[in-house]
Amino acid sequence: MTLTRGRGPFGPDPAGCFNFSRSGAPHVMFWDPSPKRVWAVFAGEAVVDSRQAKLLHETGLAPVWYFPLHDVRTDLLVPTERYTTCPYKGEASYWSITVGDRTADNAVWGYPKPLKSAPPLGGHVAFYGDAVDAWFEEDEQVSRLPRDPYQRVDVRQGSQHVRVRVGDVVVADTTRPRLLFETGVPAQYYLPEADVRIDLLQPSSTTTECPYRGVASYRSFVGPRGQQLEDAAWTYADPLTDGLPVAGHWSFMGEGIETEVDGELLPSDS
Repeated sequence: MTLTRGRGPFGPDPAGCFNFSRSGAPHVMFWDPSPKRVWAVFAGEAVVDSRQAKLLHETGLAPVWYFPLHDVRTDLLVPTERYTTCPYKGEASYWSITVGDRTADNAVWGYPKPLKSAPPLGGHVAFYGDAVDAWFEEDEQVSRLPRDPYQRVDVRQGSQHVRVRVGDVVVADTTRPRLLFETGVPAQYYLPEADVRIDLLQPSSTTTECPYRGVASYRSFVGPRGQQLEDAAWTYADPLTDGLPVAGHWSFMGEGIETEVDGELLPSDS
């Protein structure tokens, strides 16, 4: 999550309130210069390398890096016939990246003539994060998803009694949860593996990536009477720095999962 998604201050359902009404401008865009060198590699070539990258924050969307064209290997970009239209930014053109015998189709987009109400997107392009092989900030490899500099993740040790159930089957029961607090997101409970019925969780091929915590691996619930819930639990086996405190812990969410905290049932979207 970010400032512009979920319950973040500029998201569609902010948790807090402002001292002014947002009813006249429900869609917010913020064009934010980065102090970091940001670069990406595809097929052994640095296809972009910039100290003038901009991060576009936009209501309902994750932040996106935009790079000035003079920092992009435009000789490796091939225009395509793809075009899309955004009501807030204008018409986007697309390019594929070609290096040797490798091509990433429609991997790059930009707004040659952005709407007047949009940030100064002209002369900049953005890359789909997973279209290239690796991303770097300065000399350190980072997630393919940009980190929001205004996003914060805190993990605190708790002592609440947390019980996770599927129907009448208790999947986890602990009084030593770790609570993960992330900007714009309800607190998430991570439970130590020793207090989880791992025998009821079957490995899944599903993974997701978070720029703060790393790559999450999932397991599906398979109950004693054959009940099944896909991707009911996840963990971070090799987390990034912000996820280190929840390494070796599991979190649960999804239809059919009930989580009680000190005897009170959490809302299904928590």
